[in-house]
Amino acid sequence: MAGLNETPSGERLHVGFFGVRNAGKSSLVNAVTGQDLAVVSDVAGTTTDPVRKAMELLPVGPVLIIDTPGLDDEGELGELRVKKALRALDSTDVAVLVVDAGKGMGAVDEKLVETFRKRNVPYVIAWNKADLVPEGAVAETPAASDEEGCRFANVATSSTRGVGVDALKETIAALGEKALEKKKLVSDLVGFGDVLVLVVPIDSAAPKGRIILPQQQVIRDCIESGALACVTSVEGLPAMLKSLKEPPKLVVTDSQAFDKVVAIVPEDMPLTSFSILMARYKGTLKTQMQAVDALDNLTDEDVVLISEGCTHHRQCEDIGTVKLPALIRRLSGSNPTFKFTAGREFPSDVGAFRVVVHCGGCMLNDREMQYRAEACAAQGVPFTNYGIAIAKANGILERSLSPIPK
Repeated sequence: MAGLNETPSGERLHVGFFGVRNAGKSSLVNAVTGQDLAVVSDVAGTTTDPVRKAMELLPVGPVLIIDTPGLDDEGELGELRVKKALRALDSTDVAVLVVDAGKGMGAVDEKLVETFRKRNVPYVIAWNKADLVPEGAVAETPAASDEEGCRFANVATSSTRGVGVDALKETIAALGEKALEKKKLVSDLVGFGDVLVLVVPIDSAAPKGRIILPQQQVIRDCIESGALACVTSVEGLPAMLKSLKEPPKLVVTDSQAFDKVVAIVPEDMPLTSFSILMARYKGTLKTQMQAVDALDNLTDEDVVLISEGCTHHRQCEDIGTVKLPALIRRLSGSNPTFKFTAGREFPSDVGAFRVVVHCGGCMLNDREMQYRAEACAAQGVPFTNYGIAIAKANGILERSLSPIPK
């Protein structure tokens, strides 16, 4: 298990290495990371599944490196590998297209560049094996924007001789600068010296000895802003509010405790949830707000997808598989069928679902969350959020959104 003080994967720059077989992707990945992250072989198709590694990459900082299978793989199994490689692009912040400098760009490479541009994924073309071509044959270019506004660059590299590796890392850092911009979870909602009350239930589903990631992140963001984070359980909330000399600037609760917390917190006291803050943080809040009304009109024939961005041991009162379905049945007055996904598994075809209800996505980066929301929108499927759904079921959606700037 990752250390508790490590940067979570959702906060790391996702760097994906793409290209055809034997272009030298895995060798270049190993050269960039300084370790044998990927298996290297002269046999085409050695990398069969995307390989992911969280690490520190100077001068970028915390990154998630993704080494993908060759996009020219063949056969029935090869098609599955290509599909997985392209799926990795959905979470990629900076793409590295590795091209054999001696062979030049082929149709697969050119099609991939078109995909980068269409999705506005910053990319660098690493002209690998540059030591085997005449000097000056590769025209290197610094990071710039193409005619469509997509950021790109060209770098000459040789994974075997270490040529251009530092330049490639610096280019990745330059292209990933926007994705690394500091975002705000709650620090723009509270100021220096303001009191923020965080309600953290301790129940059978809470990880023993620690609190879950969104709660950690809100506390960290609060501290950085100079605000005062006061953390309590639901049971301790009345005493906490009574002990404060002045009302808190904001109360943030775990969505599962909305019904209990709203009965304690006065109506004139701003209230929201960690899940709603995460939806705003990931850039999908507006879409999810507009989609939640779909839960009102479900029928017994409808299918609802409940999706979580992480994988964990299911408890008897698990939020995703037990509590949320029960709440949706009560809200809609119907008995729809529920399907579940977790981790990186998310269907590209969501047309069979009447609505998708997603967790806050703390373990997923912004691009992955936005891909999921956009995939649903493109297929006309409403995409909403645990916290928004629970707030609506408790009749407090408008109140829970009121602290968020429109």
